Amino acid sequence: MSRFVVASLDAEGFWPLAKQIDSPNQDERPSGTLIDLVVVHSISLPPGVFGGPQVQQLFTNCLHPDEHPYFAQLAHLKVSAHFFINRNGAVTQFVSTYRRAWHAGVSCLKTVESSRERCNDFSIGIELEGTDSSTFSDLQYEAIASLAQVLHRAHPIAYWRAHSEIAPGRKTDPGPYFDWDRLLREAQIPGQMRP
Repeated sequence: MSRFVVASLDAEGFWPLAKQIDSPNQDERPSGTLIDLVVVHSISLPPGVFGGPQVQQLFTNCLHPDEHPYFAQLAHLKVSAHFFINRNGAVTQFVSTYRRAWHAGVSCLKTVESSRERCNDFSIGIELEGTDSSTFSDLQYEAIASLAQVLHRAHPIAYWRAHSEIAPGRKTDPGPYFDWDRLLREAQIPGQMRP
């Protein structure tokens, strides 16, 4: 049984069960935008190291580039995601789902019906603490399944994609160890939402 009482997004687009930390890396979506895509990412800072504050620091422009050699290449980035789920399944929300988080970069959603660029405009980004070469925890699947149910009630979500699927050749996350079938089953997401 889930430890989450799923609840709903509030009127401002925040999930009350998530810790709220405001990221400056966000802006308004284009007027009239239909939010119908969820993009799943993975991140760890430094790569392969879990449990530290560095992801939060990156999303709030507080990452110290001298703390680790890898961080120097991130110093200029202004990025965020709507949600971050750590290895223990704790969820942090950085951006309202009604606003545009800066998570997808140069991207394109290709479906049978169309091809749409600038996925940040119409998507919600979920970052899982992890790497392309590691499995994700049971607690992370529990959290993302609960969050998925909340998002489907609040927005007309029609598509779930990996970051690698909307930015092929540029991104590889969340990698081959993310279990899409498990997410779809546990969140009761219709299979046609995946390619």
